[in-house]
Formats: sequence, C-alpha cells, structure tokens
Amino acid sequence: MVDLLNGSALAYVGDAVYEMYVRKHVVNCGITQPNKLHKAAIKYVEAAGQAYIIKKWLETDEVLTPQEIEFYKRGRNHKSNTKAKNASIGDYRQATGFEALIGWLHLTQQTDRERYLIELAIQTLDERSNP
Repeated sequence: MVDLLNGSALAYVGDAVYEMYVRKHVVNCGITQPNKLHKAAIKYVEAAGQAYIIKKWLETDEVLTPQEIEFYKRGRNHKSNTKAKNASIGDYRQATGFEALIGWLHLTQQTDRERYLIELAIQTLDERSNP
C-alpha cells in the first residue's frame, strides 16, 4: 500500500516526521524561548536547506540506496498544486523529494534508516553553517 502512495502524500508524512526530529534537536541545543526555537529550526526545514542536503547526498553513491533515490524522485517529480513560498521551484521540488523519502522510510517502518538519514541531514546543515 505505501509503495503506491504519490509523492505528495509521502512528503506530507515526511514533513511531520522530519519536523519532530528538528524540534528535538533545537531543544537539545539548549534553546527554550519559542521565537528562538522557531528561528533555529528554519535552516533545517526550509526548502533551500533540504535541497542542499539532497544535492550533497546525490553527489556520492554512498548515502542513498537505489530504492531510496526512487522514492526521492517520486516526491520531486510529483505535480503539486502548491507553490513555493520562499524558495525557487527547483529547491521546492527537491525538498518535496527529500520529505517524500523520509515519509516512505517512516511508513515502511525503517526506523533505524530514518533516524540515520535525518541525523545525517541535521549534521550536514550544521557543518554548512559552521565550516
């Protein structure tokens, strides 16, 4: 059943799952004020950040499996009626693909792989901010 879901449905789930990990991460960084929590989370959840992550992962054959790339592409290529608010259409589509991949991992109960890729995503963006 999960393998038949379209990219938008997978991204819908992936967005929520990824957001929970990000919120946990920023709280664990010691930030406690709601406004500062939101500002700290933006770099992780914005389309440009997610597009950066997936671009880095696709530069090497060592991060994603062929099946994971397939589900990323399903999300990236899905025709959506939603428009990017603060992102280029390219970044928005790549971010949707990233979220679809996370959603697929979650719905197929690949918890260890889900956790690994999300932690790698957070690390990738942290390294980008603090070279």
